[in-house]
Order: sequence, then structure tokens, then C-alpha cells
Amino acid sequence: QVQFVESGGGFVQPGGFLRLSCVASGLTFSSYYMSWVRQAPGKGPELVSAINNVGNSTKYADSVKGRITISRDNAKNTLYLQRNSLKPEDTALYYCARKTRAAMLSHEYDYWGQGTQVTVSS
Repeated sequence: QVQFVESGGGFVQPGGFLRLSCVASGLTFSSYYMSWVRQAPGKGPELVSAINNVGNSTKYADSVKGRITISRDNAKNTLYLQRNSLKPEDTALYYCARKTRAAMLSHEYDYWGQGTQVTVSS
């Protein structure tokens, strides 16, 4: 069974730093493109970032560009999202999601984690 477990979220003041982690199991992790998707209160899901299976190609949504990095450690079956200078508009539930297609900005996902909450507020 495919399973993703996100962690690293929490409450942080504007300008702060967070690194989210997603530990995968039940799949050959290195075979899949992965994504971070977020959903803010009252809004639909938004693709934040994507990374190819090898980890040498990344994409970021225009809304989050700047001081953000997606990365992966295939030896540890782990996906990361690092964000500096957090802003209140970053507040959302962040999901680790596997892409069904090998495309960086596709919006099809077949497996999701339960999400980790990020709240940015003073």
C-alpha cells in the first residue's frame, strides 16, 4: 500500500522558516514525479511545486517563487519543501502527492498524504 506521511508544519511568524518532509512507503519512490499541493481555507487545491523522479528538474508556481526549494532524497524515500520568509498567504494545509503523469505541471495525483498544517501569523 502506498503511503505518504507529511511532517514539519506548524505555527510560524511572518519571515520565518519551515522545512516540510514527506516520507513515502509502499512504492518505488525513485520512479515517480512528486508534488507539493496546498489548500488554503475556503480555496481549492494549488500546485506549489513539482520535482522529477531523479531530482534534477524542478518547477514552482508563480505564487510561491522566491526562497523556496523542493528536493528529494531517494535513498531515504523522502520529499522536502523548504521555504524561507514565510508570509501569511502561505497559510494552508500542505500535501505530498504522487503525480500520475511524468509532467511537471500536471494536475493529476493518485496518492496523497494526510497533510501538514502551516500557519503563518503574528
